[in-house]
Amino acid sequence: MKYSLLLLFFCNYLFSQSTIEKSPTVETYFDKKVTDDYRNLEDVKDSSIVHWMKTQSTYARSILQSIPERQYLIDKLNEMDSKKVYSIENLQITNNSKYFYLKRTSTDNFQKLYLRNSFDGKEEELFSPSNYKQDNKEYVINYIKPNYNGSKVVIALTEGGKEVGEMIVFDVIRKKVLPYKITNCWPSNGGVSWLPDGTGFIYIHYPTIDDKSDLFLKDMVSVVYKIGDNPLKLHTLLSKAAYPELNLNKEDFPVVNINKNNTNYLIGRIGGAASFSDVYYADASELYSKHIKWKPLYKKDDKIVDYTIVQNNLYYITSKNTKNNILAYTSLQNPNFTNSKVLIREMNDEVIKTVHSTKDGLYITTTKNGVEEKLYFYNLKNEIKEINLPISAGSISITTLSNNSSDIWITCSGWNSLNKRYKYNITDNKFIPENLNPLIEFDEFKNIKVLETTVKSHDGLEIPLSIIYNKELNSKDKLPLLAVGYGAYGISLNPTYARFALLWAVKGGIAIYPHVRGGGEKGEEWHLGGYKKSKPNSWKDFIACIEYMHKKGYSIPEKTAIWGSSAGGLLIGRILTERPDLVKAAIAEVGLMNALRMENSPNGANSTKEFGTVKNKEDFYSLYEMDAYHHIKKGVKYPATLLTGGYNDPRVPVWQPAKFAAKLLADNNSKNPILLKIDFDGGHGVDNLKKKAYEDAADIFAFALWQLGHPDYQPKENNRK
Repeated sequence: MKYSLLLLFFCNYLFSQSTIEKSPTVETYFDKKVTDDYRNLEDVKDSSIVHWMKTQSTYARSILQSIPERQYLIDKLNEMDSKKVYSIENLQITNNSKYFYLKRTSTDNFQKLYLRNSFDGKEEELFSPSNYKQDNKEYVINYIKPNYNGSKVVIALTEGGKEVGEMIVFDVIRKKVLPYKITNCWPSNGGVSWLPDGTGFIYIHYPTIDDKSDLFLKDMVSVVYKIGDNPLKLHTLLSKAAYPELNLNKEDFPVVNINKNNTNYLIGRIGGAASFSDVYYADASELYSKHIKWKPLYKKDDKIVDYTIVQNNLYYITSKNTKNNILAYTSLQNPNFTNSKVLIREMNDEVIKTVHSTKDGLYITTTKNGVEEKLYFYNLKNEIKEINLPISAGSISITTLSNNSSDIWITCSGWNSLNKRYKYNITDNKFIPENLNPLIEFDEFKNIKVLETTVKSHDGLEIPLSIIYNKELNSKDKLPLLAVGYGAYGISLNPTYARFALLWAVKGGIAIYPHVRGGGEKGEEWHLGGYKKSKPNSWKDFIACIEYMHKKGYSIPEKTAIWGSSAGGLLIGRILTERPDLVKAAIAEVGLMNALRMENSPNGANSTKEFGTVKNKEDFYSLYEMDAYHHIKKGVKYPATLLTGGYNDPRVPVWQPAKFAAKLLADNNSKNPILLKIDFDGGHGVDNLKKKAYEDAADIFAFALWQLGHPDYQPKENNRK
């Protein structure tokens, strides 16, 4: 390197690491006075705030890009891509066996839309976002949905990581984009539902798409669009304004679809950031009526986890009055969830997770500790049997066509095993490999192992823990430890092919995934164990897992890093503020760091469903307890910290990590670096181009190994000492 990392610190310190001026706001919530030192940073349109964030980001990038071996992860990921040649995602199969999918070759920076007329059919490129020119901006495809016969496909495009974007319709027969652009939409959130005859589709319209506006993510409308009509003329199916009798909130997502297994009904779900929803149904003949007669199907209190429709019956999984869920059914025409018939009762150590239907019967998946899944078949004659999977799977995903077909595909995933896709032949009870992606094994991963274990938390509860390591675990090694966590919204950290963690192990480290309460690894009870008032269990579980690794001698605090994203930022922030002695480095990507103020963001009203509202006394104290920003204390020696944010983030506002960084810079008493990196051309990291995604991952990888003392990532001066 031309300049050493230490020299960059010296040259940039005064320029970049000066704290921004405080602008304290004092508020009293119930009987507690709260001082918010950096409320001013919430005005992210203020030029002085933007300048400060840009200065911090410039400094952070200069440090990160100067770490020796930062390029390693980028090179390895690109090398793995080149060996695979291409990767395929978002597979959609139509009723006539047409395969639509997004594909990116090893040299592409973005995905393109392709079609095959069967699994073995010849591949054809249909659409590239490079051909979509709008104001010289770079667009990516973030969602596709073909109609039932594959004659048309909806393509959603976004730019700048905004996620909310626009849709076009591609005519597959004529190989052309139709002259209709649908704006103000976010189809990856809520989806698109085609009408059975393929003449149009249902989607959610967002009246305001400015993510800085208080009206953003408010008063959404489910509409039906008939191809050929003016897209600006909306035909409402479900909304707060049009259906006041349903008592929707302004922040609710009115999701309407036509179920593929029974197209006689419209299904309306009141979606949002909650485990369960109120769901309504209506006759499909009312699609274009002035006022649809929506009838209740089930309520939040019924705690429906998943369902499928078979003829006029609703087969559903519920967590109501059960720990590990049950499978039952009721009449769709006269639903009764109190006296429904139970088909599969609660299992001892398996959570019933999903249900799918084909013309042969029901397929049910279960999970143990969120890391071991099984598959069962129920033939609707009170007979159930386990189907032995072709390989062991940490998680499985299932695709079916409809109740008129026997076709079913299963994809098996694991931390250190490539995703493998199979078609299941029920007649012969055989799995036939149907992989779309090349199955390339990498020599550097051949010695990597996974240990699934449990660790006692502060209250004696056993917490599932996944440990990824190279060769053997040795109590004398004290290796670099990376702990990754989330723990919110009932979302599970299911095993998927973890290239980042595997490469961390190749570099001599250990990666762990603590399956903390707040997630869904062990069902809804597990989620509620880290929810609102019980939220401290999330970080206490995480702390217990790190302490376990230290007590076993596998690592030490000076070689431990923690990493979380989005709502996982809350987890990372509270570990950092609760136990700064436990870790050497902390990374929070687009993190929720100031829980007390999240409600005051466009997406905040939805977040109250998971974390609570300051308008309720008990919720307020819960929010204050989980607020990492307000737990930063003056004079404490905090670990090295990397915080990232996206200026266009529609989920977590950029001021959340910015405020945390400002307070940490001002109050920290250690010499550990505090870096704030804001992407002014990005959002929540969902729709990043490959180049940007790999660079962001490399920053995290390099920052953590630098701070944990890995010799390949140290400044030259340190290596000479």
